[in-house]
Amino acid sequence: MNETIEYIKTLLTYGDAEAARCIGYTLDQDQWSAYKVVILPSGHINGELVYPSLKRVTPTLQDKTYIIEEDLIYNTFFFISRAEELLITERDKHGRFTAANSLLGHKNRLAMPLVDEYSRLVSKLLEVTLPDAQFSAVNLTHDIDTIANYRHLRGALGGIYRGDGQHVLDSWHNIHDDPAYTFPWLMSMDARCTAHNKKVIYFVKHTRGCGYDYPQYNLRGHDWRKLHNRLRAFGAVFGLHSSYYADYSRLNIAFSTRHRSHYLRCSIEDMQRLADMGITDDYSMGFADSIGFRLQTCRPVRWINPQTRQLTPLTLHPLTIMDVTLSNPEYMNLTEDEAYFACTKLLEKVRQHGGEVNLLWHNNNIRHDTYHRSLYPKILATL
Repeated sequence: MNETIEYIKTLLTYGDAEAARCIGYTLDQDQWSAYKVVILPSGHINGELVYPSLKRVTPTLQDKTYIIEEDLIYNTFFFISRAEELLITERDKHGRFTAANSLLGHKNRLAMPLVDEYSRLVSKLLEVTLPDAQFSAVNLTHDIDTIANYRHLRGALGGIYRGDGQHVLDSWHNIHDDPAYTFPWLMSMDARCTAHNKKVIYFVKHTRGCGYDYPQYNLRGHDWRKLHNRLRAFGAVFGLHSSYYADYSRLNIAFSTRHRSHYLRCSIEDMQRLADMGITDDYSMGFADSIGFRLQTCRPVRWINPQTRQLTPLTLHPLTIMDVTLSNPEYMNLTEDEAYFACTKLLEKVRQHGGEVNLLWHNNNIRHDTYHRSLYPKILATL
């Protein structure tokens, strides 16, 4: 438990370990004078999980020590561990915890990274230099749910049945004419982004291709090998895109130790499995039904298992924006103008806090009948 508390104190000081040692976490008034800042523990960090108080944090000065009555250590633990998901059992039809059911959604706090606000407050009291107002990293990520719509038998037959026979023939003749094969366009767009510390990540499906995992492309086939080589030559790196049905036995961490769950279906039990099997970085931490700060921070954080309170080796990268979240009628159902405004507003919060941007655009959603083909370049331009 001490390791977890020390990690949170260092997180609240933007990684300044020396400043973190100036934070006391005790009710013993005889010890307060030894610290510059004292956060009063509520007892919940070692006890029963409860919802954190979200009252306004107002430090008081006692002699030369700032006293913070709100338990910012527990609050931070609660959000970055996703302890809330143990307290609320409601899930959507895909078994996901949603923004609509979250305390954050009800309290209108999705647009404000509360943990980063805590860090700013504590760091100012300790006279720690705040991060510059710029993106610390930009990860342009793409989940390859399918390479092409019509390059497999079921897809081709379905296309013919729907009257898309010409598109099927075009795709079989040249994969570049398949509506889902937008990789050349994506690479050209991603190349335009000149953001500092940019990385392009493609998450590759490792599934059996049934149910919500359909279709699965052949990872030994010509289409994938050719695409894989082209993406590597472009400079992209790869991650594992695990099955909707959480078949982690098929994941090969020799391929990559980066991970994102299909449909963002990643429970607390799943995260512990990922940590145990050697996954080092997960990019699933966003709500499917709303953009915003699910972890209440825009910085990567080590995951703390809320059941054991133990710090794990798994780093969570907060998902900033997913394409379908914006447009899906079951989610935010925004117009292009509304989506652009919401995205730029959120990205500005990330920039102000010196956070990491993680965008998710699917290659098969960048079609001419959606606004994502025109929205994506606009968002990249803001970076």
